[in-house]
Amino acid sequence: MITVADARERLLAALAPIGTEQIAVGEAFGRVLAEDVAARRTQPPAALSAMDGYAVRAADVAQVPRRLEVVGTVPAGKSYAEQLRAGETVRIFTGAPLPAGADAVVIQEDTDRDGDTVIVRESSPVGRHVREAGLDFREGEVRLRAGRELTARDVGLAAAMNHPWLRVYRQPRVGILPTGDEIVLPGDPVGPNQIVSSNGFALISLVKACGGIPVALPIAPDDPRALQEVAASATGVDLLVTTGGASVGDHDLIRDALGETGLVLDFWQIAMRPGKPLMVGRFRGTPMIGLPGNPVSTVVCSLLFLKPAIEKLSGIEPREPVLRKARLAAPLKANDRRQDYLRATLVRFADGTLEVRPFSKQDSSMMSLLAAADCLIVRPPHAPAVIAGDPVDVMLLARDPIPL
Repeated sequence: MITVADARERLLAALAPIGTEQIAVGEAFGRVLAEDVAARRTQPPAALSAMDGYAVRAADVAQVPRRLEVVGTVPAGKSYAEQLRAGETVRIFTGAPLPAGADAVVIQEDTDRDGDTVIVRESSPVGRHVREAGLDFREGEVRLRAGRELTARDVGLAAAMNHPWLRVYRQPRVGILPTGDEIVLPGDPVGPNQIVSSNGFALISLVKACGGIPVALPIAPDDPRALQEVAASATGVDLLVTTGGASVGDHDLIRDALGETGLVLDFWQIAMRPGKPLMVGRFRGTPMIGLPGNPVSTVVCSLLFLKPAIEKLSGIEPREPVLRKARLAAPLKANDRRQDYLRATLVRFADGTLEVRPFSKQDSSMMSLLAAADCLIVRPPHAPAVIAGDPVDVMLLARDPIPL
């Protein structure tokens, strides 16, 4: 067996981003930039008013009150074509360009309008309530870097920089191949010795959440030829993921059956619980991850290995799991040589302290407990026994189930 860290390192070292494509900026949310994005224009392109009020020469309103002649009106999207002279002002609205000669704005609340004149009650120094040209960005400035996973804010910035199209990394297509005579699809007749398949559907959701495109393959029975045929049908995928058939029993066929038709195994068996039987290799040149069949093992291994693999293929620097400290609510025995991932719930107290309580049962077939868990308690190999109140590391399962 190899360690979780070694397995992750070897898996990711063999992967690379899969290619790029050009997409409309409106479709770019969640995608990963393949090249830097520089502004194609200066924003704002000219000095603009930041408030509704009056564009003035600051020198004219240095002493107040001051009466000025209103010589024009400028809404956003329009401009005043003349040079502003001493003693003149222009009624201006937010977002409108300042007239030539103006260098400040007096907000309308600090004025009294009297026909074609306005009385300014408060002075306004140079630059007051003015957005200078290039305040946001200037043409040629790089504001979004390659490798960035685009947020809604980033998409808005790219659009503001006048980019109708963006070059992004292609979303990896992930083939999902469940195996086993004992599993059937939800809603299908369930025999006395069968269970309803959950792994494939959990993986479809996880792949989508990670930015990949899931490609669901038929359930392969425990028959070498049938398994080989289903695996061979997974053409055009960037990553093949199998579930089940990765252990050491007589009916665990992935390694031997696919080994006859193109599987080159890199490593197999990880010093972790749950998930020991995980295998990694290539099937006919396509990267492959063989996940264990137990549902909890499948999901835990997916979070630790499949998620960073999709990130690497997508052009994202794979993220290490984020660990937080929490106070243990119940004692735990000493750990063996495998790294442990225990399902648990979190409680936050009024003083900000986090308390974590592991479920009393940790069987890797119990999907209901995984769904109810807030986190996984991560215990390194040979960790000593701990008592209630001791600090432990936890890995959040939701983005942030408790405000931290």
